[in-house]
Amino acid sequence: MTSTMLNHRTEGPDTAPPLLLGPSLGTSLALWDRVAPELSVTHRVIRWDLPGHGGSPASLIGPGATVADLARLVLDLADSLGVDRFAYAGVSLGGAVGLHLAAHHPERVASLAVLCSSAHFNGASAWRERAELVRREGLSGLAESADARWFTPGFSVPRLVRDHREADPEGYAACCDALAAFDLRAGLPSISAPTLLVAGREDPATPPAHLREIADAVPGTALVEIPDASHLAVAERPGAVLTALRNHFDGGAKRGMEVRREVLGDAHVDRAQARQTPFTARFQDFISRYAWGEIWTDETLSRRERSMVTLTALVAHGHYEELAMHVRAARRNGLTPDEIGAVLLQTAVYCGVPAANSAFATAQRVLAEEEGAAG
Repeated sequence: MTSTMLNHRTEGPDTAPPLLLGPSLGTSLALWDRVAPELSVTHRVIRWDLPGHGGSPASLIGPGATVADLARLVLDLADSLGVDRFAYAGVSLGGAVGLHLAAHHPERVASLAVLCSSAHFNGASAWRERAELVRREGLSGLAESADARWFTPGFSVPRLVRDHREADPEGYAACCDALAAFDLRAGLPSISAPTLLVAGREDPATPPAHLREIADAVPGTALVEIPDASHLAVAERPGAVLTALRNHFDGGAKRGMEVRREVLGDAHVDRAQARQTPFTARFQDFISRYAWGEIWTDETLSRRERSMVTLTALVAHGHYEELAMHVRAARRNGLTPDEIGAVLLQTAVYCGVPAANSAFATAQRVLAEEEGAAG
């Protein structure tokens, strides 16, 4: 980090689609602790800290700062990481930054999620008063009421409250100035990125009505209201938020299920889905998103080639039940019985004759069943 750059943390493969995560006023990138690791399975996740929060210098902005200033810092961060176009999700002030980016820099934002935020924050006076209070007295007193402002009664995340208390007063106050000046209502219709809106049903700061106002103005948005959640729904109800974000950002999950059905057949996938339980649901989702939505959709190898690799790997590890399924898949992917036999013969050299012997028996049974069904 330098004195001109937002503090940030990156997670996930460098080659995965980039996803930037913006925080709310008073928090740090720890706001995303329960969600970011899961999102990093399919994305290059980049979390960042507001100026004066977490590890970001307060000097990045000053009195009279605007959301446009914060958005510029985010673009500078993206540029420094070699990220041109990205998905973006932000909470509250972080969500306002996302709205500004989508409206004013549409070429950079591939898709957008706005959580517990607004196109305006109820006028300037209250935020200017808060900025003056913080500059005069610091943040200790304000942090005492953080739980009531952020969470439903009885819930707390001590780490986030501590971040609030330890934020730099000047940086925090400058962010209040940005909220005071923010009003993007007139610019909402210009947003073209696919947009998800998430509201905490018990949120007093940006109630669901604020998100519905955005939904009414931005074409093609989806709105999700999360029950039993207040302003920091991402910390209070991370599971519900994660599901909403995955459904929005992970086109791979939908595409993965399509490819899974194309390769394995509807009957097999339907049986797997029917056997799914709450215990296995995350594993099934992982298979659809990662194996089928990321690997099998990569066009570097053809499906024929992927079937050859898969057959070899299954023989090498002795997974013969899985091998039977992928012999059928190989036929769907265009391999002839002779080509499947050639692959298995190759495995005899490199995986061992006993393994290949079992594999030939499995494949012969499957091919015979297929021929009988065809007859």
